[in-house]
Amino acid sequence: MGKFDGKVAFITGAARGQGRAHAIKFASEGANIIAVDICAPVESAPYDMGSKAEFDETAELVEKAGGKIVSRVADVRDLEAMTDVVNEGVGQFGRLDFIIGNAGVCTYGMLADMSEAQWNEMMDIDLTGVWKTVRAGVKHMIDAGNGGSIVLTSSTAGLRNLNEIGHYVAAKHGVTGLAKALANELAPHNIRVNSIHPSNCKTPMMTNSGVIKMFRPDLEQPTLDDALEGFASIHLLDTPWVLPEDVSNTVAHLCSDEARYTTGAAIPVDAGMLAK
Repeated sequence: MGKFDGKVAFITGAARGQGRAHAIKFASEGANIIAVDICAPVESAPYDMGSKAEFDETAELVEKAGGKIVSRVADVRDLEAMTDVVNEGVGQFGRLDFIIGNAGVCTYGMLADMSEAQWNEMMDIDLTGVWKTVRAGVKHMIDAGNGGSIVLTSSTAGLRNLNEIGHYVAAKHGVTGLAKALANELAPHNIRVNSIHPSNCKTPMMTNSGVIKMFRPDLEQPTLDDALEGFASIHLLDTPWVLPEDVSNTVAHLCSDEARYTTGAAIPVDAGMLAK
């Protein structure tokens, strides 16, 4: 028996990292999964997005964990495609209980000379794409009348500034506000909405050369090992990062009955970063 037996979760950005960890965690607790990922490059990102092969592996891992899955390549910027995927998944599984708006990118640069294209790409994916994720699925939850839970992935950058990623800071602050607005709007339907705020998380979004260079600008070509002390320096606890599974444990808690009165909250998973 799992805490999510018979329930269904819609998860974006599921090819790898946090999205994959969420899918496996929810499947291990009895849920069926509707999953999307772009599986394609994002122009301004200095690292590769998840691949179709990785997305296929996520599907295999979900099934190995005991869940069924509808996995489709889709871009969170495309509301029609997202809605089609959710409709297909609900048609197969019969319901929708959880929406986890996880997909996002992190790119780098100074706001004073950033291109309009880079700014727009960030907002379209990390903020508007999160709204489109909710928009694509929430009517199923409202119409069913079963309540539910929505968890939106923000960041510690959704609660404070971090230098050289001002557009990301702006988008993630927007996600924090979006969660609070949706919590108010959806409370009459017993749908809870919360945001989560991870610090450094050991995924390609964090362990790529762009981020490493931010922590070790003194080196021409720093390695991940070169940057470990810098990664750890922002935390209270002795770790350079949290793991995707740490975030998934918090997401699962927020979607469970154990958190039945938690809504409109901004929950850090940050090894004490925001308290330091």
